[in-house]
Amino acid sequence: MAQLIVRSLEDQLVARLKERARAHGHSAEEEHRTILRDALFGDGPDFKEYLCAMPNVGDDQDFDGLAGEARAPDFDSLN
Repeated sequence: MAQLIVRSLEDQLVARLKERARAHGHSAEEEHRTILRDALFGDGPDFKEYLCAMPNVGDDQDFDGLAGEARAPDFDSLN
């Protein structure tokens, strides 16, 4: 099997990978393999599956008050 070395990763990214691995009960290396496998081969749930898994809550009229309240996003505030 081949090996892959990934250089210059941000500390925050590595910390998040380790947290995720710990939550799944395996090593950061195994978590990295899982993430790559899911991203490249699509072994994980697709968008349709995520949508279908969402609970059916509320009624259409719950969203009636939102019409006309849209505004342009303020991307400058994200920096």
